[in-house]
Amino acid sequence: MTAWLKRTLLACAVVLAAQPAFAQWPTYTSKSIPHKRDGTVNLDAPAPRAKDGHPDFSGLWERVGPGGINPDFAALQSKDGGPPAATFWNLGAGVQNGLPFRPLAAQLRDERMANDQKNNPDAHCLPMGLMQLHLHPQPRKLVQTPAIIVIMYEGNQGLREIFTDGRSVPELNEDLQPWWYGYSAGRWEGDTLVVETVGFRDDVWLDVQGSPLTSAARMTERFTRPTFGRLQIDVTIDDPNAYTKPFTVRVNQQILADEELIEFVCNENEKSARHFDP
Repeated sequence: MTAWLKRTLLACAVVLAAQPAFAQWPTYTSKSIPHKRDGTVNLDAPAPRAKDGHPDFSGLWERVGPGGINPDFAALQSKDGGPPAATFWNLGAGVQNGLPFRPLAAQLRDERMANDQKNNPDAHCLPMGLMQLHLHPQPRKLVQTPAIIVIMYEGNQGLREIFTDGRSVPELNEDLQPWWYGYSAGRWEGDTLVVETVGFRDDVWLDVQGSPLTSAARMTERFTRPTFGRLQIDVTIDDPNAYTKPFTVRVNQQILADEELIEFVCNENEKSARHFDP
């Protein structure tokens, strides 16, 4: 981790830690959350189902992995032959031989790292890419309805819509307005929610090290909830402008029971940008 990034994260941690306890929601125990006899949440209880019979992904989730609930990266590696676990800092940390960069994409990531990642949208209070949001230390809340799933990210107050009403993602062409989060549409394959997203901007960062994503990309996410307390997302990136072939990584998340998101306004009292080189 660079010295600049360490200072930035430390400053954020100090600000969050300084918030008075009464400024957050008081503890509220939901009756719908399964608990063990000792009062702890039963993470291994069956996953809940919505009225339409599909698994219900609703809830507050925190990423699992380095910097998250379980810092042991090795423990995250799939034992079922699934894809390698992704990390917030380096998306390809577990990918054999690393991510399949095209030469210009590898050069761009190297330049971003050489500049201490100072142009990461997150460092400028701009929207983060979906992979950074999946893996960000701050939690995210999923709200599921039959026609739409909304994900509220505490990090930079991100908001994402996944339409599950039967529509498809728009065609990739020059008329498609590029978005930070792209356009997402989902469909059910058994108990797995398959989400396709297109229409990204050309300056999206997949991770803190600056692995790029371009407007030619198609992202496919496969959401499963094997137990009450665990959410698993297998993400396939297909971006012919930046990578020589598609690749897949796994995101692991764990339920945060009896807690709520806090208000996080990145640009409020922001004092970092003045130190950036012109």
